[in-house]
Amino acid sequence: MANIENPMTTQPGSNSGLISIEEREALSIKGPIAILYSLVLFVVAALSALVAITGPIAVIVVTVITLPLALILLAGHFIVQPNQAVVLVFLGRYSGTVKEDGWHWANPLTKRFRVSQRIDNFQTETSKVNDADGNPIQIAAVVVWRVLDTAKASFAVEDYEHYVSVQSETAVRTLAAQFPYDDFSGQELISLRSHPDEIATALHAELQDRLDDAGVEVVEARLTHLAYATEIAEAMLRRQQASAVVAAKRTIVEGAVGMVEEALELLSERDVIELDDERKAQMVTNLLVVLTSESQTTPVLNAGTLY
Repeated sequence: MANIENPMTTQPGSNSGLISIEEREALSIKGPIAILYSLVLFVVAALSALVAITGPIAVIVVTVITLPLALILLAGHFIVQPNQAVVLVFLGRYSGTVKEDGWHWANPLTKRFRVSQRIDNFQTETSKVNDADGNPIQIAAVVVWRVLDTAKASFAVEDYEHYVSVQSETAVRTLAAQFPYDDFSGQELISLRSHPDEIATALHAELQDRLDDAGVEVVEARLTHLAYATEIAEAMLRRQQASAVVAAKRTIVEGAVGMVEEALELLSERDVIELDDERKAQMVTNLLVVLTSESQTTPVLNAGTLY
């Protein structure tokens, strides 16, 4: 008989004494086949009972053994739903996992745990944390996950659903401390607000690293709420508005300078008027005032000369 390795091994060099469990397929047979065996035993038990009325003592012994055995075997039947797994434990030892949906039979003395492998999602609570710049912010995320390794989910952690909940909260807090809410430096740094895809990738990696021990796969992770804390929200809003005004002014000035350059080049090419340096300076000033002014300008007609 071939030796079967124990799938539960202690990690080398580990001081915690925790046991590493690897998922494997459990020994089971199809339910219809198992029920045929049970029926055969019932038939044998019934025939033995009939013969035992006038038969020898050996037939009575067969009846006493066969009938209880047939009844015990009936307890080994169970149903596996789609995207659900049944973990089997025999005398405190992990026996394997049945993942194929349908009617199955396994050792009736095994204890069974049902583990759902369907996709689930979890919404973290809105947490108040400090971003990389030290600004207090409010942040929350949604985590889409499913159980990948039923052995780890059942035996590596106490409650894998609670484990997912706590580790998700911790991962979101860790992520918030690694990135600023917004980039005010102009260096195109990755920030929580302006780079949602990069932030989602970083959160997914942080979560997957934490949930590997529980046999959980992170399908998707993304921020659902992001805002400054109430005590600084007004001040940061004014800062954002000021930054937007400065950016708009910069765009207007760049466009105005380009239009002035184009005007001077056209005047020079077409010989419309010959301007000395002082008149060019005056013209540039007037054009920039007109183009960059926020209010409508009023022209002043000069009937004389510049001097």
